[in-house]
Amino acid sequence: MAQEAGEPVWLDDDQQRAWRELAALLTLLPAALDRQLQDEAGLPHVHYMMLAMLSEAPERTLRMSALARTTSVSPSRLSHAVRALEQRGWVERRPSPDDGRGQLATLTDEGLRAVEAVAPGHAAEVRRRVFADLGPDDVARLTDLLSRITGPLRSAAP
Repeated sequence: MAQEAGEPVWLDDDQQRAWRELAALLTLLPAALDRQLQDEAGLPHVHYMMLAMLSEAPERTLRMSALARTTSVSPSRLSHAVRALEQRGWVERRPSPDDGRGQLATLTDEGLRAVEAVAPGHAAEVRRRVFADLGPDDVARLTDLLSRITGPLRSAAP
């Protein structure tokens, strides 16, 4: 049966089941990871991700805009988070010497020690919550599927 113009196109049953599982994952996994990091380090997951991204960056420094993109947070949320990390002595912020308009965030030595202390527990939680029941082929398929979803989303992000 042909669809008439202007009528909604609904998800089929398989798509609906997959979407509901993905929606549950998007809610349940961040909450579980956040709980573990809060319990272990008094640190929200998004703050941990910022510290981790900085720890992997050259000279442990990223432009604030790049940090926002790599952690998928808004500039406003990033600014609040970096301020909280600055108050803990884990991040320093300074103007970019390249253009004077941008800001750089740098992970301090104390921040590096903090992320190194928390990382093993976080990795264990991710293994437990995500990978415990998956074999290598499952992980490869999962990576491929998620990349096919996130690739266009990343390309469209501001």
